[in-house]
Amino acid sequence: MKSEQLIKDVHAIREAHPENLMVRYFDGEWFSSLGKPEQERLLNIIATGLKNPDSQMGAYAMRPDDYALFAPLFDPMIRDFHSIPPDTKIKQVSDWNFSGIQGDLSAIDQRLADTSMRVRVARNVAAYPLPGAMSRDERLSFEALAVEAFSVLMKDPGFGGQYLSLTPGSPHQMSEREYTSRVQAHQMFKDMSADRYLNAAGISADWPHGRGMYVSEQEDFLVWVGEEDHLRIMAMRRGGDLKALFTRLHGGLEKLEHLLPPFAMSPTYGALNSCPTNLGAGMRASLHLKLPSLTQGDADLKRLKLLAQPLGLVVRGAAGEHSGAGEGGLVDISPNARLGVSEKEILNRLYQGTKTLWAAEIR
Repeated sequence: MKSEQLIKDVHAIREAHPENLMVRYFDGEWFSSLGKPEQERLLNIIATGLKNPDSQMGAYAMRPDDYALFAPLFDPMIRDFHSIPPDTKIKQVSDWNFSGIQGDLSAIDQRLADTSMRVRVARNVAAYPLPGAMSRDERLSFEALAVEAFSVLMKDPGFGGQYLSLTPGSPHQMSEREYTSRVQAHQMFKDMSADRYLNAAGISADWPHGRGMYVSEQEDFLVWVGEEDHLRIMAMRRGGDLKALFTRLHGGLEKLEHLLPPFAMSPTYGALNSCPTNLGAGMRASLHLKLPSLTQGDADLKRLKLLAQPLGLVVRGAAGEHSGAGEGGLVDISPNARLGVSEKEILNRLYQGTKTLWAAEIR
């Protein structure tokens, strides 16, 4: 694509979809100043935002060094999404020390003692391209590397479990029936080839090769392989002990850090992941709460979202983004900040935010 046509396309999208952060901050003069190899790399990065003008971010990194090499585009996008002022230095600090943090939901109310909780982090191995730029051979090579790590976890009595692959002909291949069952149980990711944003970015290419999941014996620790990032590492449980949930995740993450080559990390952006929304801690922690009073007559959850926003929380419907509350007012709440905040801060924000929302619910 010639620079002149690209710039015209970007301006047209900017007029129709100003929420697309890639076109908001794309600088045509800067693009024209890049060498041809860099221009080709950048075109792959922004392909999803050009083909899907309604994208929120409009770009996926293809390699870990993209964030540094193409900082004139990525930095303002990242600051805009994560609400970080231009004159503020970004620094990511990790802190898994939960001492002094209140984290037991049952201490708020015994009715919260059976809450469904989940926390996950995204990680990529620095030696490989990010999923949007991986070949089929690289996807299969990475899956084989992950299986070696999981084989060690399977021998650990604290984990056990199995690896289930979607790769045709894999010795670990799961049946279509089991895959469907795991998806319905929210343990496994959906068919990526149906996602137009991932398709445009090349992230869903070669589906289903190189994709799969590790699940522990107790099914409380899971790892997705080959989704939007190399690994999505998660812990899930029912109960009220948030600290136990985060500790379970941290224990599994530490083991994988010793079993795999180094992850792609940055002192500025933390975990380097495909989507700029997942930088920093690369973490999403969520609770499923029934809030019948707060959701009554609020089909699109606008009022609840406004209540949650100053608490640093995001509210989604029971069936995910753009859905309404489920049975009994069931909603998904999670802290929105990931970049520039530690794991300890995320846990605390989730606990304190839940405490405030629950007080409003039973008032």
